Amino acid sequence: MSALLARRFVVFTLAAVAALHAATPLPAQVRRDVRALDARPVAPWVRDGVIYELNVRTFSSEGTFNAVTARLPELQKLGVTIVWLMPIHPLGVAKKKGSIGSPYAVRDYMDVNPAYGTKDDLKRLVREAHRVGLKVIIDVVANHSSWDNVLMKTPSYYRRDASGQILSPYDWTDVAALNYGNPATRTYMHGVLQYWLREFDLDGFRCDVAGEVPTDFWEEARRHLEQIKPDIVMLAESHEPELLTHAFDLDYGWPGYHALKDAILGNRSARAVRDEWEAERRIYPRGALHLRIADNHDEKRAITYFGERAALAAFALVFTMDGVPLLYNGNEVGDATESFAPALFEKMPVWWQMKERRPEFPRFYEGMIPLRRAHPALRGGATTWVRNTDEDRVITFVRSDATEELLVAVNLTNRAFNGVVEVAGTGYTEITPGAASAAPAAVPALTLEPWGVRIFRRSK
Repeated sequence: MSALLARRFVVFTLAAVAALHAATPLPAQVRRDVRALDARPVAPWVRDGVIYELNVRTFSSEGTFNAVTARLPELQKLGVTIVWLMPIHPLGVAKKKGSIGSPYAVRDYMDVNPAYGTKDDLKRLVREAHRVGLKVIIDVVANHSSWDNVLMKTPSYYRRDASGQILSPYDWTDVAALNYGNPATRTYMHGVLQYWLREFDLDGFRCDVAGEVPTDFWEEARRHLEQIKPDIVMLAESHEPELLTHAFDLDYGWPGYHALKDAILGNRSARAVRDEWEAERRIYPRGALHLRIADNHDEKRAITYFGERAALAAFALVFTMDGVPLLYNGNEVGDATESFAPALFEKMPVWWQMKERRPEFPRFYEGMIPLRRAHPALRGGATTWVRNTDEDRVITFVRSDATEELLVAVNLTNRAFNGVVEVAGTGYTEITPGAASAAPAAVPALTLEPWGVRIFRRSK
């Protein structure tokens, strides 16, 4: 059966099934206590990865799949391993926000945005990414759709309030909430995921507001998807422990991000980053993996929030803490085109020329990404927090495995630090990217410039 015929068959049969089910409220989820469980096993390419969030609309002036394809070798050279394409589908125009509308207001889950190109263009993008050693995942927006989505022809796909009106989730007035109390909704969305994986040879999905969709839907989806392609990644945009037992490989470290932002802005102590990390460990299954972020499409650019030097300090943490680091397109050149609002509702292309004005940004990533790749302890080693003489301002921790131990120190303020780190023993050598030389270091005594970062290594 051709892809087009298969799609028409799915839409026709599911619409018939949906007509048998009245739209009912989705019962509140009862979350499982998973602290005593293990997180699902994660493939090495996921744990060792660097994820690059790419907004096709803003990545280039053309805003097309082909423009992305042309620059895949640059991403590979940067050290990216997984390219995440923000939603690729046609945009809804009913109740849209801004002049263009949000890519998260999807009008047709089975098609691509014609402004980006064709399905064949997307297939070529994936083939070329695989040729240069990159994985590709796409955003799936399973919680809600635009108000003119093709599914609106069968209203029972959507949640309703007591008066029968279709609901928007939260205050997101440009989208309507899908109804997972209707079995046909689940069947349709399973078909969507399987279609994109099977027909485009993708490597997985980033799942928008995954915690708002029933966990058993995702667990069933994972089982079906692994029958098509066993070696995939599922990234949950959520911070919900039970999602990582069976359905997802990793989720967002949102509390850590907010603690980091608050510390840099002076609203909380730097110790809050450690506190949130420890709180996370207490509620998650053993071995749970998290996405580490300092910038993303839901926020103003890190430079705008923090300033240039503080933004680099934040990304130093992203690349040295446990978990998988995220880059958002333009971070690598210090782009700040989204200074006042995220580029979700307008076309705001990345200003790639910023690399000439902010050379410290490409220089930072040219050092930090290879450093992470060169040291397994940074990718999968244990984390041990160590005390220092000013924990309100400075974060210090050790990443270690069987062969090495790396001490990381990050100053989250605009005042210099001159103090002591409570680590036992000597033998450290500084390996901070850009350091003058790999000379023996005088740890535990330590100095840090404002927003300074220093990294030291010793063999076991």
